[in-house]
Amino acid sequence: MTTLSPSTTFTYPRHYNFPPFFTRQPQLTTFHAQCRKWSLLIQAYCRFHRLFRLPLDSPLFTNERLNRRLVPEDARAVLDFMRSEGRAEWVRGGEERSVAWVWWRTPEEWAGIIGDWVEETAQKNTVLTLYELTEGEATVSQEFHGMDPEVLQRALAILVKRGKAQVFGQEDQQGVKFF
Repeated sequence: MTTLSPSTTFTYPRHYNFPPFFTRQPQLTTFHAQCRKWSLLIQAYCRFHRLFRLPLDSPLFTNERLNRRLVPEDARAVLDFMRSEGRAEWVRGGEERSVAWVWWRTPEEWAGIIGDWVEETAQKNTVLTLYELTEGEATVSQEFHGMDPEVLQRALAILVKRGKAQVFGQEDQQGVKFF
């Protein structure tokens, strides 16, 4: 009997091996469709690799087999498209526009996942360090294990606004209490 195990390599969609996919399409409707496909690919790639930030020099934008590459200007256009749909944001306000946050889950979605975990594991009125939340033994199987600290801060800020958490402590030793 064969046991199925999770794939350890990312599976690219068929259009990733289509040379025009790496060239900005001049017709607006076609370019929009191209951006949509890139957006879905970027989100899937980042989710699979648990990436929260994507630099423009990411290997994702290069297909060695085709000897093709999405040039940085076009990659910026794709990430701007994603930004308009709430799925990306330029790191540091976008001055350089060389690295983007990729929201394969938005901070609001992460807040919901953390809130659900708090409920399911009876963590209300418990104080946890941010390290325990993302790296502790209790979270090893949780989706937010290994989460980027800035994404965690954003998600917790949403829970604070909703009155479901309080963050306290020094920057390098912060804790959170859930309500």
